Amino acid sequence: MSVSQAPVQDAAGGRGHLAYNLAAIAVLVLLAAVGIAYAIDQAGRKTTPALPRLTDGDTVAQTVAGQELNIPATWFRFGEDHKPGFASRVDLSFQLALEPGHPPVRVDATLLPRSGARSSGALLDAVYLHQFADATIGGTPGLVGKPLRAIDGYAGETVWYDPLSPSPFVAKCAAAPERSRADRCLRTIHLPNGLAAVLSFDAEALKGWKRFDDELALWLGQIGAL
Repeated sequence: MSVSQAPVQDAAGGRGHLAYNLAAIAVLVLLAAVGIAYAIDQAGRKTTPALPRLTDGDTVAQTVAGQELNIPATWFRFGEDHKPGFASRVDLSFQLALEPGHPPVRVDATLLPRSGARSSGALLDAVYLHQFADATIGGTPGLVGKPLRAIDGYAGETVWYDPLSPSPFVAKCAAAPERSRADRCLRTIHLPNGLAAVLSFDAEALKGWKRFDDELALWLGQIGAL
């Protein structure tokens, strides 16, 4: 009896061993697949989108406030897949060469109907002048820095403006919440075609304020916004 059962037991043991090996191989293949997928995902996350350039093509036609804009796909700030048509606003990103010999400065721009945003120049006379604190901040040649009083939500904000121009450069900058981050500035201008441009940039860009509008015009003109 024991002699006749031995081959059966050996066969059963062999099948069990084979099943175990197959299961182990399946687990290893699964782990390898997960590892490859993770590596691909990480590689995708580390891929830096191409910076916008004035020479970029592959444009998308969008109409804002009756103005048709032909915008390179790489200029859209959030990397969306935009389609031609009408839009209430467009969010873009530019690279302005404000200082010779220095890397270009990123400027985020939102283009929208002029009625949707007051210009910074208008706000200087109507709002900011009435909120100025007594102190004056220097450090940016040609611009005067006036801190705003810590009321009405203006705590930690400073207005920089050119006091000599009838149509001054004006930017309101907010202190960064962390020292590791740069202060951010906001500037709104009205364009001659019924659009407004709301511009956001690091405060370091103030050093090149005299070239700001000329450089910005290159980008706006490229898409038909001027």
